[in-house]
Amino acid sequence: MNYSDKQINAIKELLFKMADDELIMGHRNSEWTGLGPILEEDIAFSSIAQDKLGQSLAIYNILHELGESEPDELAFGRGEKDFRCCHLTEYPNGEYDFSLVRHFLFSHAENLRYEMLSESSFVPIAKAAKKFRGEIKYHVMHADTWINQLGTGTQESKSRIQKALDDSFNPALGIFEPGRHENEMAEMKVFDGEVILQNKWLAAIKPVLENSGLKIPEQNSWKPSYGGRKGEHTEFLKPLLEEMTEVFRIDPEAEW
Repeated sequence: MNYSDKQINAIKELLFKMADDELIMGHRNSEWTGLGPILEEDIAFSSIAQDKLGQSLAIYNILHELGESEPDELAFGRGEKDFRCCHLTEYPNGEYDFSLVRHFLFSHAENLRYEMLSESSFVPIAKAAKKFRGEIKYHVMHADTWINQLGTGTQESKSRIQKALDDSFNPALGIFEPGRHENEMAEMKVFDGEVILQNKWLAAIKPVLENSGLKIPEQNSWKPSYGGRKGEHTEFLKPLLEEMTEVFRIDPEAEW
């Protein structure tokens, strides 16, 4: 299918937010390496981080094929306001309860996003989505297992996971911040849109949480944390980028 320049720009908007989400989540998850609460979780988060960095690279490569810069430049050479990641990905890891709940909420969202995109009319992302889902199903399985174990564990573990869910839910709703080209994307059959994705996500996470004795915050308290898709970020993204890009900035022309 041939796309106009306007349609290509619409596709790029979608790809940038996906790639940036994966990159920043991958970086945050990698920060658990050597610090996991138990050895298995240290290894698990490191493996999940590696998957997410690989997924971001694949999407940056598609963007490069559409005329954008090389993947390394896209990942390490842009400023804070050029990133399109959602706010949820930017927050520091905190304690394991927050990181686990963020992992749960984000993994379910991306699993469903790639399920939708596996039928996309834009062939490069449809192919990538089918590959990614094979990896992400294990992320979802890992997250669901721990949410259930801790939600049905001790009173302390349940209360801490519930508080982490309460604290992270509004930032998680920011995953579904609508883009400027939602209608065009649906008309092109590239992607059905963030509203549909959010509804699928709610339907997926509710039974897992209920079976774990946990509750989604009341709807009247929902205040989606929007802005990330427009380059408006939390105070946490800039120092993260400074740390993540330090080596690249020393010599951007170096070959590794």
